[in-house]
Amino acid sequence: MVIFLLMVQQTDFFDRLQALTEACLTRRRSRRRIKKEKQKVKNPFLDWVEAFLWAAGMVLLINQYLIQAYQIPSGSMIDTLLIGDRVFVNKLVYGPELLPGLAKLPSPIRPRRNNVIIFENPSYISRGPVFDIAQRIIYMLTLSLVDIDKDETGEPKAHFLIKRAAGMPGDRFITDRGDMKIRFAGEDHWVSEADYKRGRGWNHRISRLVEKDAYPALEAAGKADAYMNMGLPVPEYIRSAAAGPGNIRYADSLALEKSRLETLRGFFPQESRYGMVLARLSLGWYVPEGRIFPLGDNRDNSRDGRYFGPVRIAKVLGQGAFIYWPLGRAGPIR
Repeated sequence: MVIFLLMVQQTDFFDRLQALTEACLTRRRSRRRIKKEKQKVKNPFLDWVEAFLWAAGMVLLINQYLIQAYQIPSGSMIDTLLIGDRVFVNKLVYGPELLPGLAKLPSPIRPRRNNVIIFENPSYISRGPVFDIAQRIIYMLTLSLVDIDKDETGEPKAHFLIKRAAGMPGDRFITDRGDMKIRFAGEDHWVSEADYKRGRGWNHRISRLVEKDAYPALEAAGKADAYMNMGLPVPEYIRSAAAGPGNIRYADSLALEKSRLETLRGFFPQESRYGMVLARLSLGWYVPEGRIFPLGDNRDNSRDGRYFGPVRIAKVLGQGAFIYWPLGRAGPIR
């Protein structure tokens, strides 16, 4: 009797299971059929819009959180990066921004010395958060082909800069006729950048446009400029020295300014404004905690940390990863 009851209950269970399975399958087929019918009557234009929005969303997600495309606008990183190079930047490595221009996600990785980094330009004057977000979205969607943030001449503004992380917290830098010297944190002696680079086996080239023999003429030109600023006649020996050998193709603006200020300070020692700027050029730059010191590889044609100072690490958006265009230059960024 007990066995009979068990068999009846088992049969009833399987009957219910079968009925439930058939109902689920029927409902599933019904949903598929309804979906197909809706697709038949759906406007092709809406299909295109839906596909575009989905693709745009994926591009934005990838660009915002993983890898973003940038175009190199200037020659400040020659020969590492050339004008017009298109590069991919790793945005995940240092922690991506939650939204364009807003707070960043934390990352245990910080920029290291010699990394090629992209960061927000400290000298950039924003047109407002709405415009900034719109500009960055359009820039990302078009893979750097369209930049709506332009100056009065129609040239794209330098909202972002790409340089090499040369200085870490605690470092000090000075220039000696354009050549950088470093005093590392905790040390009491200066090391020339060329010697340090050679000792580490780094093979990127630091380009110079100013010849060594051009500096006497550049410094004399700075003195002549100071005399003209004061409305005084320029002495003949300064005028002759400033004429130089005639082969000066480019000027080291920092050396020129230092020479000018030294002359003005000699005439007006009581003027603190000359002394303050001259101290920065003479004593160099100190990198405080939480910041890095960026420099362009093309030293005489790069507006970098020597002009706007060390940059907050929180403003570093990513690390240069790969040149993807032109194809002849495709390869990793070193």
